[in-house]
Amino acid sequence: MKFLNRVAMAAALATTSATAALAETWDMPMAYPATNFHSENAVAFAACVKDASGGKIEIVTHPNGALFSGNDIKRAVQTGQAPIGERLLSAHANENPLYGIDSIPFLATSFEASDKLWAAASEKLKAALEKDNLVYVYAVPWPAQGLFTKKDVGSVADLKGVKFRAYNAATARIADLAGMAPVQIEAAELSQALATGVVESFISSGATGVDSKVWEQLTHFYDVQAWVPRNVVFVNKDAWDGLDDAGKAALTSCGEKAAASGLAKVKELTGVYLKTLADNGMKVAPAGEPLAGELKGFGQTMTEEWLAKAGDDGKVIIEAYRAN
Repeated sequence: MKFLNRVAMAAALATTSATAALAETWDMPMAYPATNFHSENAVAFAACVKDASGGKIEIVTHPNGALFSGNDIKRAVQTGQAPIGERLLSAHANENPLYGIDSIPFLATSFEASDKLWAAASEKLKAALEKDNLVYVYAVPWPAQGLFTKKDVGSVADLKGVKFRAYNAATARIADLAGMAPVQIEAAELSQALATGVVESFISSGATGVDSKVWEQLTHFYDVQAWVPRNVVFVNKDAWDGLDDAGKAALTSCGEKAAASGLAKVKELTGVYLKTLADNGMKVAPAGEPLAGELKGFGQTMTEEWLAKAGDDGKVIIEAYRAN
């Protein structure tokens, strides 16, 4: 009996050792604070993957640019320095205009419209990512983008010469059209940039405003609802190809859950963020005329410019979006 027990214990230990040998730990760089809803959603996604894969894939999130800065995350995953990561895809529109589809001003300004635009673009976006050695897993939107300033702004003329945070091609182009001075600043660096006067204004969501406690330097948030950008989670294609079918299924199914839960959360939090800004003394209001009209004019210009850069693929996406 003792011999049989020893045999059983040895078999159990061998099984455990084999499972451990097969287990993979994946570091996941992220650009936003641990308390941001995107980061919290990714932690839940990681837990789901671990459970669904039977412990064979353990994803460890690294928020707030701790592992790689936001601007370096896509390249790090693309080249295999990290197997998985999350990135604001529109920040890479200079590499491929399709990546900027969700940051064309006033093309899709609500969650419903954003979902339609993303559905129209998703297949071509996935193909573009695959060319960059990346496999799409899921995406979650931010709240609609608004304008943060430290003074009253009645028209674009009031923004001339203002130091403006640019985080993608769209925000840099808006700065150019408005006569502002664009400064490339990642989210993790925003609080310091505001405190030191490196930037005086920016377009982003209420979520970023709350994360960075912008009320300590700025006074106004104009809820212009310019666009609804998305963070995308992607996997290095070589790492993906190295998974068995069960591992791929775990990532895919958990990605679908993360997309749904992230969307529900951002809808819940959008109003909360605006209330938090107001509760901390900021003036939160829609843009008046002529500012709203001038910004929408920028949107028309930038839509035409994007279509010229994106070519036939861009035309197909916009036509499909507008047909629904």
